[in-house]
Amino acid sequence: MAAEMRIVLRNADQINPDKIEDYVQAGGYKALEKARSMARTDLIAEVKKSNLRGRGGAGFNAGMKWSFVPEAPVKYVVCNLDEGEPGTYKDRTIVEKDPQRLLEGMAICGHAINSNQGYIYCRGEYPYVVDLLRRAIDQARSSGVLGDFNIEVRMGGGAYVCGEETALIESIEGHRGEPRFKPPFPGVSGLWDKPTVVNNVETFANLPDIVMRGGAWFASIGTPSYPGTKVLTLTGDVVNRIPIEVPTNTTIREVIFDFGGGIRGGKKFKAVQIGGTSGGFIPESLLDTPIDADSMRNIGATLGTGAVLVMDETRDIIDIVTRISKFFEHESCGKCNPCREGTFRAYEIMKKINKGQAAPADLDKLALLSRVMTKACLCGLGQAAPGPILTTMEHFKAEYQARLQI
Repeated sequence: MAAEMRIVLRNADQINPDKIEDYVQAGGYKALEKARSMARTDLIAEVKKSNLRGRGGAGFNAGMKWSFVPEAPVKYVVCNLDEGEPGTYKDRTIVEKDPQRLLEGMAICGHAINSNQGYIYCRGEYPYVVDLLRRAIDQARSSGVLGDFNIEVRMGGGAYVCGEETALIESIEGHRGEPRFKPPFPGVSGLWDKPTVVNNVETFANLPDIVMRGGAWFASIGTPSYPGTKVLTLTGDVVNRIPIEVPTNTTIREVIFDFGGGIRGGKKFKAVQIGGTSGGFIPESLLDTPIDADSMRNIGATLGTGAVLVMDETRDIIDIVTRISKFFEHESCGKCNPCREGTFRAYEIMKKINKGQAAPADLDKLALLSRVMTKACLCGLGQAAPGPILTTMEHFKAEYQARLQI
């Protein structure tokens, strides 16, 4: 039976998250002290060696991202705690259980890129998390552990698109949350046009252990291409609806049946969607796929934010995908035509299919539209929105056919 391996959740329920003394007693801030004794180039090299890849969606090598930041008088470190994917609560869990770990990770990044200012962008639906973080920052500042590195918390306004790093930056600046054209990338011109590193909560939370134990140690865990652990949140028709942290070579089947306890009510498994609302639908035949980002991509799915939505045999796939299409139509910021028009038309066609009013030609239009969106949309929202449609059309084709007009 598969077993958990806790790195970012190591202190969860073991310390009082509101007491910095507990975190320090558990070894907290030793990594930051060690990092500050290292040359910045050596610290970045160590993070590169770990092959820590972003835990928010894109999966880009964190050390590589840092290395692109040029020398400049002002630079920023930004933490993405927007977590707008329905069913996802891994970052909230990390912060609720161990907020100082996030602060330490951000400060380590600050030293690596020579920045003394950090921002945590937290979704507006987490006001109590904002309060917890501000208390943690006050304690860290009073204790002197952060040195000259300052951290502020900014709240979002509830827009799903602000999980995209450039839309997040626009929001912090006080503008409407819309993605920017890239290049330039944030590492060169980000917050207030200054070089900016944007990483996810889980990414930052891995840094203290990487600094203390070494990049080679981290790289030896899980799969070589996407090493370390992944925090997943189990939801839906599964017995255990819990957050877990497992090595990245753990299979989807082990996640659902070993950690999740299988399907509720003794029903049969039908599908699982991993990575949030934009994630692909995975059938039983692909459950032995490891949960690392590359393996997931190879089956047309995504690891993304780590949300694991399990569906039993009674669930209506077409109705679920229709509701997801409505979500994306609502959340599109409207900046680019492919997303603004594409999400609207996708929802329009899915409604026809769901009501039994569609013809075979509608399926062809939907497939073509979805493929165009994956290539033409400006940001990850529009590019990923067709994922549920494309994967269900592939793996659950019979359900689409059964809804067509005869």
